[in-house]
Amino acid sequence: MSNKTIANCQLPIANWYLLIACLLVPVVFTACRENKKDQPETKANVQDAYTCPMHPQIIKDKPGSCPVCGMDLVKKTPDSHRHGEKVEDITLNDLLRPSNQYVLSGIPTVHIQERDEPVEITAYGFITYDTREVGTVSTNVAGRIEKLYVKFRYQKVNKGQKIMDIYSPELLTAQQNLLFLLQHDAGNRSLISAARQKLLLLGMSDQQLDQVIKSGKPAFAVSIYSGYSGHIHESGAAEAMQQQSQTGMKDVSLITEELPLKEGMYVTKGQNLFVIYNPSKAWAVLNIFSGQAGMVKVGDKVRISPETAPDKDFRADISFMEPFYRPDSKTATVRVYFNNRNMNIPIGSQVKAVIFAGARSARWLPEESVLTLGLDKVVFIKKDDAFVAHKIEAGIVNNHLIQVLNGLTEKDEVAANAQYLVDSESFIKVKQ
Repeated sequence: MSNKTIANCQLPIANWYLLIACLLVPVVFTACRENKKDQPETKANVQDAYTCPMHPQIIKDKPGSCPVCGMDLVKKTPDSHRHGEKVEDITLNDLLRPSNQYVLSGIPTVHIQERDEPVEITAYGFITYDTREVGTVSTNVAGRIEKLYVKFRYQKVNKGQKIMDIYSPELLTAQQNLLFLLQHDAGNRSLISAARQKLLLLGMSDQQLDQVIKSGKPAFAVSIYSGYSGHIHESGAAEAMQQQSQTGMKDVSLITEELPLKEGMYVTKGQNLFVIYNPSKAWAVLNIFSGQAGMVKVGDKVRISPETAPDKDFRADISFMEPFYRPDSKTATVRVYFNNRNMNIPIGSQVKAVIFAGARSARWLPEESVLTLGLDKVVFIKKDDAFVAHKIEAGIVNNHLIQVLNGLTEKDEVAANAQYLVDSESFIKVKQ
């Protein structure tokens, strides 16, 4: 082509670049293809790659530790980099599973066991006085205390023991009337019998009355005797003592306070002077949780261990169940009557008891396999290779077993220990 022809060819600059590129592309492609044939295909790059089993996004060219979890890196296989490999064992269901509902684990599993299980209920309580043995010392006449034989609180008295001597004008007049009839109208048996009966009703004993008749002189001071055996307390503290026996708490100021009755004081007719509690007959008051109260009945055997002598436990029967809940304790209360004469357990002592409520047929699971979430009970049911949190309805707990009322069947596999599947940061979502 002549210079004149080239000069006459008026092409844009962009078209010149396009023409040159079209001429060079076949040449470059041919060179690259020949160079690729000269270099044999190797898997060195794949073999030199290391990754974390738990975090596959971590890829390094030499062994080491995972910067996320600290696990040792493993060598990647060529098969894992095969382009277009199809994964058959993952489904859309697996990808959409919520992480707070499904847990992957390989811990052992258990099944529900339906059998008769002896029920033993642990209860706590205290020792208190048997109120059936409580008596009072009162006066039948008004008068003045001439002699007081009780000096301090909790003094031991026996039945028939002299408590005080009292002077009473009414008693003195009644004795004088009887002596007058015996001296001047001895044949009037009806009047003499009525006068004698009046003195007996006023508090004199037969021995005292016979002594007055024998001596022919009235007694200015008449003795009052105890009709009960036990520890003596003044009547003003009867309510406080009853409260102490129920709660087991001892008011030190009440114990060390002196007796209010003194010699020379006047008492009124019918006044209660002392209250006598018999520590030889006592109650063990036991508190039972409401969920277990339905299994306890009168007559069940009980083993009681007092805190003062844990090695000297004793056996007894449940004697009475209180038909109400006490305001200070939302538990059912049962009473166990026992003879405290030989054991001498202090009143107010704390005790631990085991109630043998017989056998119960039910469906049981180990207590460790049930997780408590407030008012809800949750187990982990095994489905394929995962555990699913599931809510159940539970009953009583007995001897490390828990009763299952509803929510499980005998075919369900449950994690043997639910705590292994939960950590402090987990939030369990259960299916109703």
